[in-house]
Amino acid sequence: MAYENLGESALDYVPCRYGKSKLLFRGPKRKLTAPYIAMIGATETYGKFVETPFPALTESTLNMPVINLGTVNAGLDVFAHDRTVVDICSKAEVTVVQIMGAQNMSNRFYAVHPRRNDRFLRASNLVKTIYRNVDFTELNFTRHLLSVLRENSEEKFAMVEQELREAWVARMKTLISKIDSRIVLLWLADHSPEEAVTDTAHGSDPLFIDREMLEDVRPYVEHIVEVVATPEEIADGREGLAFNEFEEPAARGMLGTVAHARAASALDRVLRAMV
Repeated sequence: MAYENLGESALDYVPCRYGKSKLLFRGPKRKLTAPYIAMIGATETYGKFVETPFPALTESTLNMPVINLGTVNAGLDVFAHDRTVVDICSKAEVTVVQIMGAQNMSNRFYAVHPRRNDRFLRASNLVKTIYRNVDFTELNFTRHLLSVLRENSEEKFAMVEQELREAWVARMKTLISKIDSRIVLLWLADHSPEEAVTDTAHGSDPLFIDREMLEDVRPYVEHIVEVVATPEEIADGREGLAFNEFEEPAARGMLGTVAHARAASALDRVLRAMV
């Protein structure tokens, strides 16, 4: 059940760092002694508000160490540009990559913070030319930025959305090429790839990603595991989240413990045959 009315976070994530990386990962810190499995991804991989997220659940069933390299609100950039993460993944038996949205990446239209990928840093001259009446200085987060651009012009936003989709495919291929281990992609969401979410204000992750994009990267990975949590599973799973009253709004956006259990089960079936 949820922990409420607490002055500090209901969970101690025991944050830790590996090597020279500046990223804070969920602990406790693990020994990087082979063999192990590495998992990279965003908030769900990190396990925000989840006492035992799917990387830990998978470890318990496989009886092999799983290094959780999930980062809250991450995009592909944070991992593709981190040599320590790439090195850890390259030495793993298998690397599981949670499929993340396309909004939190630098592209031809805007740049994001190198570590906090949901933070909008600056607009390119190209997008400033297209959106001459937008004041970019008042925007701090990628979703807010995209919502403002869409509200300004649906026609112009179609160009932005296409750029994000193309950049995501290219960036995913770049990340995969850097990791010298077998790779499994994990789709963990409340919708299927056939129902791509494009609501920049309220839509759930992975934003903009559809089946065609997944098929573009399929030849470069060993498996794509798909877990689509139902509304009932999400509602039931939220009962198991740990959060205080100040964290409740963010916790309501999580998939919950049932989805994590389903992800671990699906990964176990695939990984068991690989390791």
